[in-house]
Amino acid sequence: MCGITGWVSFGLSFGRDPRTASATLDAMTETMSCRGPDDSGTWADGPAGLGHRRLAIIDLPGGRQPMTLGTPRGPLALVYSGETYNFAELRRELTGRGHRFTTDSDTEVVLHGYLEWGESVAERLNGMYAFAVWDGRDQKLVMVRDRMGIKPLYYHPTGDGVLFGSEPKAILAHPLVRPRVALDGLRELAAFVKTPGHAVWDGMREVEPGTVVTVDRHGPRRSVYWSLETRPHGDDRDASVARVRALLDDIVRRQLVADVPRCVLLSGGLDSSALTALAARQLALTGERVRSFAVDFVGQAEHFVADRLRTTPDAPFVHDVAKTAGTDHQDIVLDTDALADPSVRARVIRARDIPMGLGDMDASLYLLFRAIREHSTVALSGESADEVFGGYLQFFDEEARRARTFPWLVQYERYVDEAEVLRPELNTALDIPSFLRDSYATAVAGVERLGGESDFEYRMRVISHLHLTRFVRILLDRKDRMSMAVGLEVRVPFCDHRLVEYVYNAPWSLKSFDGREKSLLREATADVLPKSVYDRVKSPYPTTQDPKYAIALQNHAKDLLARPAHPVFDLVDPAALRRLAERESPQVTTASRRGLERALDLALWLEMYEPELVLS
Repeated sequence: MCGITGWVSFGLSFGRDPRTASATLDAMTETMSCRGPDDSGTWADGPAGLGHRRLAIIDLPGGRQPMTLGTPRGPLALVYSGETYNFAELRRELTGRGHRFTTDSDTEVVLHGYLEWGESVAERLNGMYAFAVWDGRDQKLVMVRDRMGIKPLYYHPTGDGVLFGSEPKAILAHPLVRPRVALDGLRELAAFVKTPGHAVWDGMREVEPGTVVTVDRHGPRRSVYWSLETRPHGDDRDASVARVRALLDDIVRRQLVADVPRCVLLSGGLDSSALTALAARQLALTGERVRSFAVDFVGQAEHFVADRLRTTPDAPFVHDVAKTAGTDHQDIVLDTDALADPSVRARVIRARDIPMGLGDMDASLYLLFRAIREHSTVALSGESADEVFGGYLQFFDEEARRARTFPWLVQYERYVDEAEVLRPELNTALDIPSFLRDSYATAVAGVERLGGESDFEYRMRVISHLHLTRFVRILLDRKDRMSMAVGLEVRVPFCDHRLVEYVYNAPWSLKSFDGREKSLLREATADVLPKSVYDRVKSPYPTTQDPKYAIALQNHAKDLLARPAHPVFDLVDPAALRRLAERESPQVTTASRRGLERALDLALWLEMYEPELVLS
């Protein structure tokens, strides 16, 4: 896992002075230091400059980047972030085609793969990756992103080329780019819907998942090498369960490959418990014991109150799995002071480059990853299983099923008004309802219906498609930014495209054959799960219920209100924020906390990035 950045300037408009260009490339690369704490490198030739920060995972001494290959017509240079899990098979095939390797890294396999197959190398990769190749033979830059969008990659077209980076901060470090956000960008922040290709920052784009963006003297062009397609599913229940299990065994085996310490993230839910148990079995074959980590909060058992989303605390289930699977387990217990610490909030915003307002759920993830990084460099996560197998409450909520909007917003909209802190005139300008209608229409337009598919089955296919092409990308980006901010590589086995394609095309009647969520996953891993987890109802990522956390947020909001000239009040209504800040503790609901978090995040973001806001 790494951070990549660079540019192409065919007219040399921003790279004419080699000394200036070198300093700028170094500065862009340095913004990626958290993503790659182990090594740094830059490369420049003609119109291209590439920068790389490395987190060493495979072939620790041999995988340095940028990595180059000479050809009679010009050099190939690669900067690569991620992991290719089938690199051993590809290496054997390329060796058979006459390629010779000098390292044991997957990076070199990808570079030789590009030499052999060109841009179509992407179709052969199984993994999570974002990379850029400068092809000196044809004077072009080729940028590639993995199928599900696990690894981020952004670019900013210029008058004579392009800037790119793993994160917007790398591009923003270039003097040509002004940090500017218009209403379209603010809509992305306010609506909790991720528009494919949109990067929030003006002029900046995202390389979309499953896409290749090529930039030459004629400008950028994009081609899609993978998308979520509708296909018939011919397997019955038993065959489907067996296929899911076979895929999971293969995926976990591949994703445990690393030359550094590994672990699993364990929440006590079905997804992470299944991965933990499968990983434990795989490692036991070599006499190893898997490490597992779980997040918990000081006083969580004391303060826990069941609600519609979370009916049980995680800890008892975590410990059942750890005992059953025989893991070397550790609870990471976080206190309220750490969760509410403004310096932690600042690190979260710096990691994400934008203010998402998810509060303690972001802070706890960051703190969890920071603690894990003291012991491991690679972690397996159960992220995306709910999107793949149909685990969220909205898959079963009749109102959400019928709604002609993004299903995850239905419950949110039931209480959003009480937490609104944005200025009324800004809300009017944003016109979020129209934005959501247009976004939803665009999102569902491409969902292909299977011949003979019933109205209900097609509706569930649409809901699944929305989660796999919109919702999961929000969570994957969050996971990537929080983990890479501390130099931890988090792998997501449930995002393997083979599994995604197979389960997506299984009818809803199969995905919920026992009347419960994630039926295929539960049955496929039943033999390795403790009964408590097998029977457990879905519980989302935990959040602290300590009243002291809400009080800390209110105190921080009062401090902010004492600075009426703060630029955040161009966006936030001080009267609305004051109402939330002065509520009695029992009345500070989850929605109230969300409103406080949004205001505090916006304030810090404005201080840190000083963006120009275009509100009309």
